[in-house]
Amino acid sequence: MVAKLHSRYVSATDGFTVVGVAHSGAEALRAAERLRPDLVLLDIYLPDMDGIAVLRELRAAEQRDAARPTADALFITAARDASVVRSALRAGALHYLIKPFNQAALQEQLRHVAALRSRLDRLDEARQEDVDQIFGTRPPGSRELPKGLAPHTAELVERILREHPGDLSASECAEAGSLSRVSARRYLEYFAETGRAEVTLRYGGAGRPERRYRRIG
Repeated sequence: MVAKLHSRYVSATDGFTVVGVAHSGAEALRAAERLRPDLVLLDIYLPDMDGIAVLRELRAAEQRDAARPTADALFITAARDASVVRSALRAGALHYLIKPFNQAALQEQLRHVAALRSRLDRLDEARQEDVDQIFGTRPPGSRELPKGLAPHTAELVERILREHPGDLSASECAEAGSLSRVSARRYLEYFAETGRAEVTLRYGGAGRPERRYRRIG
């Protein structure tokens, strides 16, 4: 029942498709070998082996086959022990979501995974800022802004993104923050480039489509 529920959550997330569901560790490993998924959702508690052992087996199989693509892993589990969380991270999990959670919480993590993959796919050479964003190793206040962007305005635009329901345009952001549209657009594009916002296009009548921004994480 839980697997079916989570499958519905994933299927309802734009850009994601459920390619398989497994109910044991061994079944999960066989499915990963056959389906080669981009992302694996794992529970710690499985009937035959724990999810961390599954992830370690998965990583070992990927190392044995150089042509096999690497699957990202996200734990969704009721296990709260800090040592288990550490083991999951050391085994190579991207994140760890503790049950119970709602559809929005899982979808937020899925969008975060998608943003990370997209960011890595676009990179030929990483800057420190890129690495900090991917690994989350630097607090937001310590990020160095590009020349011409001011910290207090960046904080204002980020707060507008965080508090605005759904997505918004540069014009809407400018109105909410008493900024010029050009200025709001620069900060929104910066957040999109650094993986803190996602951009979608809204097509209307004639002319160019409108760029819409939504905060990630």
